[in-house]
Amino acid sequence: MPDVDRERAWLLTVDGAPQSYVDLDEPTHLEFEYARRLGHVLDLVAEAGRPLDVLHLGGGALTLPRYVAATRPGSRQDVVEADQGLLELVVEHLPLPDGSGTALHAADARTWLEGAPGDSADVLVADVFGGSRVPAHLTSVGYAREAGRVLRDGGVYLANLADAAPFAFLRSQLATLGTVFEELALIAEPAVLRGRRFGNAVVVAARHPLDTAALARRTAADAFPARVEHGDALRTFTGVARPVRDEDAVPSPEPPDGTFGIG
Repeated sequence: MPDVDRERAWLLTVDGAPQSYVDLDEPTHLEFEYARRLGHVLDLVAEAGRPLDVLHLGGGALTLPRYVAATRPGSRQDVVEADQGLLELVVEHLPLPDGSGTALHAADARTWLEGAPGDSADVLVADVFGGSRVPAHLTSVGYAREAGRVLRDGGVYLANLADAAPFAFLRSQLATLGTVFEELALIAEPAVLRGRRFGNAVVVAARHPLDTAALARRTAADAFPARVEHGDALRTFTGVARPVRDEDAVPSPEPPDGTFGIG
């Protein structure tokens, strides 16, 4: 769907839910708040402009690969998207710029991840939804270990998740990622964290300290400010949640009716 306010901007919807937004003339414009939060982390994982090797699980309209190509020229990126028809549609109507350094793969995210070489990525971005839910096989300790294997020692894992109070899914994901990564941070709007509504939360995981102060400054300055939880506060939030085994894994919760609806 074209955006009437921006000449070459487009909204991609999947099954009626807004999925991606792209401005072909301004690839650094991130319309969705969760995408802005992912962009803030991508800006902070290394000095400005330094090329990175980035693995994207979930393609959508390739919003973040375009952002990385524009902000970090020379980066090498792999995008894994299970829906080949979606990839073909996006490439036809919203083509990537020449020299973007981005390879597209029509494959299941975990299957592709398990075949990827170790220590090959600086950043792994997981933004995978089957309909409006994160698939179960991308929520377990086995999956987290594969992500950790593919990331370099200084690498950063990012995930876009969605949940609501009492946050059973989100807490379990923090516990699961904590079995592989020593440092965790959670970015979400205060209304979501207070349990007032269903919403997106960005999880950041690494084996090295994260610059949560810089991240908090950026997210607080957004049009819809978010909080960054980490350290003792995040451990308290996680509570007694247990890591998820493959045999116990379930998809993320179904959003309430109308959560992501569009007019």
